[in-house]
Amino acid sequence: MAILILTEKPSVAQSIAKAIGVTGRKDGYLEGAGYLVSWCVGHLVALAAADRYDSHYSKWLREDLPILPNPWQFVVSPVTQKQFDIIKSLMERPDVEELIEATDVG
Repeated sequence: MAILILTEKPSVAQSIAKAIGVTGRKDGYLEGAGYLVSWCVGHLVALAAADRYDSHYSKWLREDLPILPNPWQFVVSPVTQKQFDIIKSLMERPDVEELIEATDVG
């Protein structure tokens, strides 16, 4: 079984991996000693623009505010798509039994 540790950035992942004895480098993550250590690269996802909910919102009008969609929609940034897919695949691995979020707070 494996524990997935998700960090804010690659340098933090490297430091944590070193501290817990993880030495195997893969594409977008580190693996070894029962751990997978991966990282975000900026914001992996963002809230969808208002016009994704309704084309009426393509032009902002004061009388439409507040716009409170239910449910909220998220979009993956094209810049971070590869790392998002790597993290998603790690989370879906059958041997992963625990996730530790080691990202910045706030």
